[in-house]
Amino acid sequence: MLNIFKRRGPPPPPDHVPDAALPVVWLLGKTGAGKSSLVRVLTDQTDVEIGDGFRACTPRSQSYDFPPDQPLVRFLDTRGLGEVGYDPTADIAECRGRSHVVLVVCRLDDPVQGAVADALHEVMRQDRKAPAILVLTGTDLIADPQALGRAQASIKAAIDRAAGRDLPVAALSLAPETGPDAEDLDRLRALLLDALPAAGLLLAHDSAATAEEAAFLKVRRRVLFYSGVAGSSDVAPLIGAVSVPATQLAMLRELGQHYGVAWDRKTAAAFLAALGLGAGARFTLSYGVRQLTKLIPVVGQTVGAAAAGSISFAATYALGRAAAYFLHGAAAGSPPDEAALRKIYANAFKRSSHDTD
Repeated sequence: MLNIFKRRGPPPPPDHVPDAALPVVWLLGKTGAGKSSLVRVLTDQTDVEIGDGFRACTPRSQSYDFPPDQPLVRFLDTRGLGEVGYDPTADIAECRGRSHVVLVVCRLDDPVQGAVADALHEVMRQDRKAPAILVLTGTDLIADPQALGRAQASIKAAIDRAAGRDLPVAALSLAPETGPDAEDLDRLRALLLDALPAAGLLLAHDSAATAEEAAFLKVRRRVLFYSGVAGSSDVAPLIGAVSVPATQLAMLRELGQHYGVAWDRKTAAAFLAALGLGAGARFTLSYGVRQLTKLIPVVGQTVGAAAAGSISFAATYALGRAAAYFLHGAAAGSPPDEAALRKIYANAFKRSSHDTD
């Protein structure tokens, strides 16, 4: 019988998420609105790192990949909106096909947002369902609370008209001395998580209430990396049927090494049984890599490539989260709480998945 956790199995997945598959956060706003500062606070990078990290990708647009050493998300900044003589049509067309969520960034002390509204209207004309979030910066720049409220309401009304719908909104300060209020930044991160889980999970600042949760936070980026590879490879049923399980197996091997637990047949059977496969675990182990797909939802032939990729991303992330919980206990010699393990898998899947209806 094939031991699915031996290295003589299928070839390893790529060592990076393909550029074309990186989730993209498109920053749409005027120069000076605080887009680079927004990237800085979301990624916990310094001004120097952000300034040096952006690179040209169109005549007037720049991109920044994060983390720089092994990118998992790309920020795309369309510059020049509102500048005299700048026609953003070409840049918008280029960016529109590459973005997954649009952050419409407007500074509250600048009421003239017509160029931003026009650009957003063009984006939404092409794709009415495009995820978008309004980010109002400069809450520290207007001292009078009533004036601040009027500015927020005025800009939001204009942007909502351009979008053709009521956009979720986050308002925050980007003052260099103090930065944003933690609650304001958490709201933006929560909105990102809803709109684009692949980016939101990376940028989330989760707190750890237990030693197990703290241990997972140390490996979360690696789980997200494998999730990104799985989602990008599941472009067709025949390709995904091989690449997704192979990626998941590589992730499980690495997690086992990190926690110091060997993925032998006994450990694998215990993990699969704890997830709820029971006697089916023996069948899975006997038939090797192909049967590990029983751990993820069946996408079938009728689900489109984008939906299948989203499901594979979420299923791989959930599998990694559940495996981390299981391995943490195994390393300490504690049998897993099966109900807790299944709940962790279900919650992780829900948190990392899009609505594919």
